[in-house]
Amino acid sequence: MRPTRRATVVAATCATALLLSGCSLLGPGEPERDESGAVTESADADPFALRVGDCIDAVDWNTAEFASLPVVPCAEEHESEIYGSLIMDDGDFPGQAAVEETAIQYCDAEFTSFVGLAWAESQLEWAYLGPSQETWEQVDDREILCLVIDPAGLTTGSLRGAQR
Repeated sequence: MRPTRRATVVAATCATALLLSGCSLLGPGEPERDESGAVTESADADPFALRVGDCIDAVDWNTAEFASLPVVPCAEEHESEIYGSLIMDDGDFPGQAAVEETAIQYCDAEFTSFVGLAWAESQLEWAYLGPSQETWEQVDDREILCLVIDPAGLTTGSLRGAQR
């Protein structure tokens, strides 16, 4: 058990849970992608246009609201990579604690299959982006995105199968 690392991840998820609360449908659009769907050019992207496999440049995660996020081709240095996506069930907003619990269960399980090592044994961290009550109600946001992060610094390439 690594309570210090778990506390770090929970703090990161709490900070990023509000990430999408200030997004607008009129913000930046979809980033340029190749036939496989990989980002081909660095750009500010609409957070609702993010996909599994997208890499995000360094961001101040202490900011509560983002109108865009800086995506880069994963071959370039980046801070995080999206490795999982889960669409929550429709209905009334379940509350931030329920979103967080769902994200913890899902992202932790997906981390193991993506990295090739359980989070408890890994040197890597994860965080998530998830719906707020505002985005749930205003734009039908139900998506949780899981991000893998190397606490040692920026990475180049994918962390898929990193086994560390």
